Amino acid sequence: MTRIVAVSGSRSADSTTRAALRVALDAAADAGAETDLIDLATVDLPLYHPDEGEQGDSEALKRRVREADGVLAGTPVYRGSYSSTFKNFHDFCGSDEYADTAVGLLATAGGGSYGGTLEHLRSTFRNVHAWTVPHEVGIRGASSVVETGGTAGTTGPDGGPRITDENLRDRTERLGRVVVEHAERLGE
Repeated sequence: MTRIVAVSGSRSADSTTRAALRVALDAAADAGAETDLIDLATVDLPLYHPDEGEQGDSEALKRRVREADGVLAGTPVYRGSYSSTFKNFHDFCGSDEYADTAVGLLATAGGGSYGGTLEHLRSTFRNVHAWTVPHEVGIRGASSVVETGGTAGTTGPDGGPRITDENLRDRTERLGRVVVEHAERLGE
């Protein structure tokens, strides 16, 4: 079975990034994949230090990525790029984790600009031999269109997160399916 892991680079308790990734993961599961979410807000991952071996949960997290056929990488936009939380995690992972892995990119912006963030992500993933899929998602004004779940009447029918803008929801669900499709092709 194809395995897809999402990595949420947000530390926010009410993260629109994590919520949007869950929408994409649900679509990946509907496409037949086994799914997993790495929520970087909940792990023990100290600042990367190249002269030290295993640090905190680093080995277990790297194994989850290495064993995945596809990755959904999500981050909030901070200062025109990805979050330091995501960067720190990404520093632990290299080509051993990402070789022959399909990667889909997702960025959530409080304002309107996410293009630089997606470009920075593409560049860093290429440097670790990942295959970034051509479909990616940027969400402007994320807090106004992504509902994070938990409040009655403001979420999907199962109480989980949802995206209220139909076009953005379709694009995010498509991202999950596209990563599954590319992961399956790379595994052939």
